[in-house]
Amino acid sequence: MNDTPLIPQLVQFLAPFLPYLLKAGEKAAEEMGRKFGAEAWELAQALWAKLRPKVEAKSAALEAAQDVGANPQDEDAQATLRQQLKKLLAEDQALAADIARLWGEARAAGVTVVAPGHRSVAVGGSVIGSTIITGDRNKVER
Repeated sequence: MNDTPLIPQLVQFLAPFLPYLLKAGEKAAEEMGRKFGAEAWELAQALWAKLRPKVEAKSAALEAAQDVGANPQDEDAQATLRQQLKKLLAEDQALAADIARLWGEARAAGVTVVAPGHRSVAVGGSVIGSTIITGDRNKVER
């Protein structure tokens, strides 16, 4: 798999789910379904089910996933996971095709927009040439 936008998007999408995917249990499924929506949680589970065996088989990839699971907002941890997934998907073209297919189906269904955390912004399409206003500097009149 080439260095496409898929891998960064994949890591960004999976990051908030990894703490729960790594410990995967029914309670996690309920909590994530409420927090992010059932469709997003199902997509995260489907993607992780495909990736998990390869990630667990490579200690560097597993450590990278665990680091993101421990701190989903850590950009350095995400970068390391991106690099590990890039290597794994380059080594296994069938897996890369499965992941690309799942991701494409999810994008077509509009499932992949997640904005975890305080002051986050999620965008479901292109915002090229747009201005995103978070409200940090807006004066609130009461």
